[in-house]
Amino acid sequence: MNQLRPCAGTTKDSHCPQTILTADHRTLTVTDNVSGDSISLTPARLYHYRYDYQPADGQKPPTIQGLAALDPDGLVLVDLPGDWHETDLQEFTRKAGIPLEDARNHDSNKIRAALASRAPGWRRIRGLPLLSTAKWRKPLGICLAIAGAALMAYLASLGMWAAWRGLSTIGRVLLDLLDAKWLLVVFSPALLFLRPALARAHHWRVGRGTILGPYGGPYLTRGSSNKLHITQGSNVVAKLRLGENSGQAFSLLLYRYEDLTGLLVLDRFGQTLHHLPGPWSPQDVERFAQRHDLVLAVHRVSREEYLAFTKNAEEATP
Repeated sequence: MNQLRPCAGTTKDSHCPQTILTADHRTLTVTDNVSGDSISLTPARLYHYRYDYQPADGQKPPTIQGLAALDPDGLVLVDLPGDWHETDLQEFTRKAGIPLEDARNHDSNKIRAALASRAPGWRRIRGLPLLSTAKWRKPLGICLAIAGAALMAYLASLGMWAAWRGLSTIGRVLLDLLDAKWLLVVFSPALLFLRPALARAHHWRVGRGTILGPYGGPYLTRGSSNKLHITQGSNVVAKLRLGENSGQAFSLLLYRYEDLTGLLVLDRFGQTLHHLPGPWSPQDVERFAQRHDLVLAVHRVSREEYLAFTKNAEEATP
């Protein structure tokens, strides 16, 4: 049987997905060994990608790699994060009779735009277990944070602040190695209170129209120098100057195409400057657009319009 598995994780030092590809002629079957889910499809081609997230603040970007199955129009049917060995992938696609596009050396912004162009019913199969939501974690985290705060106060009272900093550094390294980052509250007790406070402040700003999008990103804000900032996590991934000239952010388009929704940042001439696929609150988008004098349109688009907007996007956050 023609079968293929990823050889490493999506990013450096991440867990290897438990995803299995099998092929019967041109029919591709994707199985998630963790969840047991399986889907079969007949892609027009496979898209082997690797791109960097280039933070606007100049930090070193993480490299993300994976494989996507595309339909005849280049829309993503299924996204398969992970490191897929080049030689094995070439042999797999040759036997399956499925064309392979090696996009690993393409411009990162073009790859992101391609991955954000999704087909109706698309899926992302990670092949990894879901993060645990065990009920005991929250009370245990609170107790450990209190213990960490008490230890920090005790060492500080003895003039041993340097000892606490050293212990905190070692603890963070160990937790990273053990993949138990939720225990960081032991060495950073302020996280217990800071994150909920920041999330509430973010929600309040969304209600006022100064921020658009969820806490953690992607979200939009108006930064300095009359620029629209797009933030993912802790990184500002795009800074678009607001204005009426070509290449400047002028309007927002909230679209729906079949079961797909998303937000487009357009210039005055209809060129897509940034594509943000996914659900967006129409009320939140309207408040943000009004506050920042952006033209807003809400449309159900045809396939032809969807392809024109997404495939020609200059940048995207997939």
